[in-house]
Amino acid sequence: MASSEISELRARQVLDSRGNPTIEVECSLVGGAGGRAIVPSGASTGQHESLELRDGDESLFSGKGVLGAVANVNTQIRDTLIGMSVTDQRQIDQIILELDGTPNKSSLGANAMLGASLACMHAAAAHSKQPLWRHIAGDDQTSIPVPQMNILNGGAHASSNVDVQEFMVVPHGFDDYPTALRAGVECYHALKAELKRDGLLGGLGDEGGFAPNLPSNEDGLRYVVRAIEAAGYSSDQVGIALDVAATEFQRGGHYRFEGNDLSAEQLGEIYSGWLDEYPIISLEDAFGEDDWAAWAQFTKREGERVQVVGDDIYVTQRARLQRGIDEGTSNSILIKLNQIGTVSETLDTMATARAAGFSTVISHRSGETEDVTIADFAVGTNAGQIKTGAPARSDRVAKYNQLLRISEECDGYASPF
Repeated sequence: MASSEISELRARQVLDSRGNPTIEVECSLVGGAGGRAIVPSGASTGQHESLELRDGDESLFSGKGVLGAVANVNTQIRDTLIGMSVTDQRQIDQIILELDGTPNKSSLGANAMLGASLACMHAAAAHSKQPLWRHIAGDDQTSIPVPQMNILNGGAHASSNVDVQEFMVVPHGFDDYPTALRAGVECYHALKAELKRDGLLGGLGDEGGFAPNLPSNEDGLRYVVRAIEAAGYSSDQVGIALDVAATEFQRGGHYRFEGNDLSAEQLGEIYSGWLDEYPIISLEDAFGEDDWAAWAQFTKREGERVQVVGDDIYVTQRARLQRGIDEGTSNSILIKLNQIGTVSETLDTMATARAAGFSTVISHRSGETEDVTIADFAVGTNAGQIKTGAPARSDRVAKYNQLLRISEECDGYASPF
């Protein structure tokens, strides 16, 4: 047992995919094993997320430094965890939670807490001489998740006039992950060709998708369908997922969409029309983060034919999810570890979702890194789906490549649709 004891915990400030600071934590064990993790950061964030601690010193990284979070790991969290066995993740997380003592992680910072929690999980896997996905799963079932691959960006992730934040292809109609991944990649390149043909090829969004200015949001759907067909696939093989991120354009009691002020009911009717016309199989954040009634009304009407995914409304927090379950707010939840702050809390939220018959989608953030933890996490928790951006830029592709490696040992490709 002594070899599993934590001998050192050390954090440092590193950079994410937007060139902003984030925190990396390393955990070393007495027996020589160790683990390391980097915490991502979001741009389109819900107000109910746990607090990401930033320094606010405008003379350093425009106030976005995380040296305070780093210091919290290197002092308080380190001093508390030294000597503990890394094999009990729940106990480690509980101690970190008690050390923080706030409901939104505002004392230590959710980024500091998650960095420590994840580093300990990696160290425990190394100690057990298991790949991380197997360590997470234990004896439970695993599968390679179906990816939601962001190929066209708008909203807060791009400098364009498109309101919808993410248009994604979902290669769900395949027997294995490598083939599905190839289909998604081919759709991505087909979209590039279609946009270039129409003189719309411009920059990329934060998550690697193309970011053209378009006459309407529906034109984004038309281009995605064109890309799927140009790549040689049918809607039975590749579907469409949208992350509307409606909180970003909610203005009080209405939604500012395509230059018009719409009620939630009017916005919902637009979505229903899209469902009639396009192979949309997943719809995320269709309404604002506190517009519970709109969510419930839409899910009651359309929940049988589309996966209605809650992100900002739940922010991976079990109490908010339970309200959603009780009120019929959605039928699926997006899972982001840094919204809640520890591994154990994330697993508890996922367990609550599954018990209610909700699907789960493990997600990256728009400010990502080379860390591939979420790929292993999606497999080990048998989540069924993963959302980790375009098949472009190494911070996104790293996750897809990790899933390729894992698929050599774990053959089962999930079938959530």
